[in-house]
Amino acid sequence: MAQYTRIEVAQVMKETGIVPLFYHSDIEIVKNVIKSCYDGGARVFEFTNRGDHAQDIFSEVCKWVTKNLPGMILGIGSIVDPGTASLFIQNGANFIVSPILNPEIAKVCNRRKIAWLPGCATLSEINYAEELGAEIVKIFPASQVGGPNYVKSIKAPCPWSSIMPSGGVSPDEKNLSDWFNAGVHCVGMGSKLIVKKNEIEFDYKTITELTKKSIDIVNTLKEEN
Repeated sequence: MAQYTRIEVAQVMKETGIVPLFYHSDIEIVKNVIKSCYDGGARVFEFTNRGDHAQDIFSEVCKWVTKNLPGMILGIGSIVDPGTASLFIQNGANFIVSPILNPEIAKVCNRRKIAWLPGCATLSEINYAEELGAEIVKIFPASQVGGPNYVKSIKAPCPWSSIMPSGGVSPDEKNLSDWFNAGVHCVGMGSKLIVKKNEIEFDYKTITELTKKSIDIVNTLKEEN
């Protein structure tokens, strides 16, 4: 059962501005990456459903996060059908992120009052997602869809829309400035944030530093705006 309401999830996403996303089949690596992001100030984390037995990994990691990282909101991404959404909700997911807009997933999440972030690429899809109850919509793939200028164009007629771009977001000042000045609610960040020392080892210290740097940049942008 989710520990956080969908409104709480939306608020924390807005407060921190950064949603790290990551998948790995090794539970200890997943724990270390989440802890690194947590130490950098992240309080929302998206584990992506991209491998066999991902639900087993997520279940164990969710229990560990609850016990060891107070205030960290763990959710699941890459969900494309309602059955899988239900499975992860039973395993403790606090929010569901999808690369697509599937109204059947909306029904599952709304029934349990779970935050649902569907992937959209047009204003019509965003509008439909909001009709289905999405508090935040995911723009994916963000760079290919049109980048920050696309978000600006959407926010002009629909300033109430809360948008999280994913794909093409990096932890540098110019990139984050472009997105947040365009009016995003928060950003999803994967490989540009979860960096490696080499082909095998992840650089946990740098992940913490990049997370903190990104959140600091976002906070400065909020103060300026």
